[in-house]
Parts: sequence; structure tokens; C-alpha cells
Amino acid sequence: MTLTQLNAFVLVARLGSVTAAASALGVSESAVSQALSALRLHLGDQLVSRGPTGMTLTPGGSRLLATASQIVVLGAEAHAAVRAAQGAPEQLRVVATSTLAEFVISPLMEAFTRRFAGEVEVSAGVAVTNEMAVLVANRLADIAIGQGVTPDPALPVVSEPIFRYRLVVVTAGESRLKGSASQWRWLVDPAGTDPDSDTGRLLAALHIPDSRIGVFPNQTAAWAAAADGAGVAPAVEHLVAQQLRRGELSLAEVPGTPVACCWHATLLERQSRSTVASALRRFLTTPEAMHLMRAPATGVPPSRFRPPVYVTIWS
Repeated sequence: MTLTQLNAFVLVARLGSVTAAASALGVSESAVSQALSALRLHLGDQLVSRGPTGMTLTPGGSRLLATASQIVVLGAEAHAAVRAAQGAPEQLRVVATSTLAEFVISPLMEAFTRRFAGEVEVSAGVAVTNEMAVLVANRLADIAIGQGVTPDPALPVVSEPIFRYRLVVVTAGESRLKGSASQWRWLVDPAGTDPDSDTGRLLAALHIPDSRIGVFPNQTAAWAAAADGAGVAPAVEHLVAQQLRRGELSLAEVPGTPVACCWHATLLERQSRSTVASALRRFLTTPEAMHLMRAPATGVPPSRFRPPVYVTIWS
């Protein structure tokens, strides 16, 4: 029985599928399946089974989950302790929604790390909303920035509001939309495929069928397609402000918009956080951080982000 196997089991149990666990870890589904199979063989128990409503824990799996979660956490703490003894920079692992990763996370982290003169090593990755609390609780991330998460007594995390914004819908500058919103072509970044994201909730509230949704690699590509007349795109109002001022895009009149939204920071409870995670949480309340979230300038596409912490766990 290894830490890798226990980690795979915990994520499958918490996220509900091998696919979701593999996505969170940044590895293949076969790697997760092999680790889970080896653990099943070692313990002589199926641990999880697939039912009509998804993954279900066996009685043995239910008893194992709490203990396995503790072992995974202790493993992460042991790794951090050895790094500290070696004088290595403290690790800060950040996950965020694809929109935040594209525009906000890079300038935020650059500004934050300037305060530490090489004492902090940052890695960043993209996650969907239902992964965030699990990644933080299992020490695969120190902080998750995006939508707030629903409290779960089994996960020792808190989700705190950090920045309010408005979600709007944009279209080509001279476009004249016809018909109802459910008939338009909706152009979204990967966050649009997350049912718990603000964009996902807007699409659900408007009853937009999947057949009318096109997913683009990032938000900038979706906006460019909207500017070319390919459809409409949800957008964070202050992030799309330049395109609106230049007339490349215009606001579409959509029932229920603009939507008042809020980015949250999800972290471990205060007494369990790392020093650097606490420092970042404080930084997010500063005028400098607020300015960067409001006007981040150039961003980095989600494809540029790699979460090295996931790789080290599986090496």
C-alpha cells in the first residue's frame, strides 16, 4: 500500500469518478485505475463500485476514507518538512478557474512573490469548482481562487469572498441579435463547461441546450469569435472593458444580466494553513491585489500553467 494508491482512492471517493481524479492529478485515467486496482488487491476489498448514480463506497471503503485522507495529508506535511530542512523555497500551489488563470493569476503571483525575494516557489493549475475544496483539503493545492464552494463537514476548508464583479454577455459590435437566447450560439471558455461556475449557472438559468454551446481554449478566443459575429460570449465585465471601449464587442441584452458575482479564496482552516498561504490570503486584501484583479493587463493562457505538485506526487 503506497501514498500514491491512497491518494488516488481519496480523490476518486471525493470527486466521484476516475476521470475527475485523473483530471485533478494531471495524470491519465489508466494511472489512477492501476493505483486503485493495486490498493483493492492489497486490501482485498473493492473499496468503490460504480452504480446508477455514480461511484459508491463499500463499507470497507467508507472506513478507509477518513484514515486515507489523514495519511495523504501527513505525507504532504512530511514532504514540506523535508524541503524546509533542506533550505528549499516554500511551495505555494494555486489552482483557479480557467478565466482567472488566463487573466489574473500570473500578475497576482508575480506581485506576491516579489515580496519574498526567491523564498517562495509558485506553481499554478486550472481546476473546476467541485475539485477545489478536495484539492486544498488533500494538500494538492494551498489555495483555490474562483467560485465559492459549498461547505462540507468532511473537508477542513473555508471559502472567503475576495472580489466582486459582474458577468455580462457580449456580441459583435454592430450585431443585431434575433430570436431568444436559447437560439443563439454561445461561445465559452472551459469554465463554461463547469456547471458550478458563474458562466455554467447562467447557461443553465437561460436553458441553453448543449447543441448551442461552443467551447474555446480560452476566454480571449471566445471573445474573438464573438467579435467576428459567430455568436455571443459570457464575459467578466471589467476584463472585457477594452474590447467594449474599442467597439469590437458590445453588450447583448440578455434576461437576468448583468449577474452580480464574486471570486472566492478557498483555503484550509486558519490553524492548518501554511505560512505562505496565510501570507497570500492577506495579500489578496491589499490595494495592489485589488488593482491587479480589476486591471490585470496581459494574462497567460491556461495552457501555460502546469501544476508540478501533481507530477511529484506520482513520480
